[in-house]
Amino acid sequence: MERKINRREKEKEYEGKHNSLEDADQGKNCKSTLMTLNVGGYLYITQKQTLTKYPDTFLEGIVNGKILCPFDADGHYFIDRDGLLFRHVLNFLRNGELLLPEGFRENQLLAQEAEFFQLKGLAEEVKSRWEKEQLTPRETTFLEITDNHDRSQGLRIFCNAPDFISKIKSRIVLVSKSRLDGFPEEFSISSNIIQFKYFIKSENGTRLVLKEDNTFVCTLETLKFEAIMMALKCGFRLLTSLDCSKGSIVHSDALHFIK
Repeated sequence: MERKINRREKEKEYEGKHNSLEDADQGKNCKSTLMTLNVGGYLYITQKQTLTKYPDTFLEGIVNGKILCPFDADGHYFIDRDGLLFRHVLNFLRNGELLLPEGFRENQLLAQEAEFFQLKGLAEEVKSRWEKEQLTPRETTFLEITDNHDRSQGLRIFCNAPDFISKIKSRIVLVSKSRLDGFPEEFSISSNIIQFKYFIKSENGTRLVLKEDNTFVCTLETLKFEAIMMALKCGFRLLTSLDCSKGSIVHSDALHFIK
């Protein structure tokens, strides 16, 4: 009975050692398949098999010792390329297809990265994506600046692009004589419209004021000038201007821009 027990114990002990050795070997192999790349200051950890998915590429050459690559201070391979865009290069290697976030606008830069890393498949997909974008008609963006302060309706800025309205708001806060911490709620109707209804007239011209304490924001001319300059900076072109008898578009009753 004692011999049988001892024999079983020895067998369990042997199995335990054998399993622990296998686990150690698996852990060792797992570590040996991982690589850390420093791409333009961004660290990426991935498997060797991912980097060697396509033969005769820059990354496959580094892994298999065909291409000499410098190391950073921590001993990682250093590649002097765009670290942010390498995310898309690596995802292409993982997925076998190009998957980009909505609104991605760096096709030309990504095409250069694909060429550098010698990934023909990625380069072809980037080119195809860029060509499709060129053929897709873009929605026209309209901007209207209407000045009706003489009829107690204030200054109205309309644009069908909410991001442009947000830029105007930020700019007005910067130039405001009242040193606003944020854009006044009563001056905004929607994400597409800014409506200044409250104003006073003085020797220096018409000034927009806050509803509660009459703290003036700035003159109407300043607001219109800032909106016009922002529009031109963002690529809008002037389509029409109404009643420009004073010789300056800043004094026009209505301005229409298009992009």
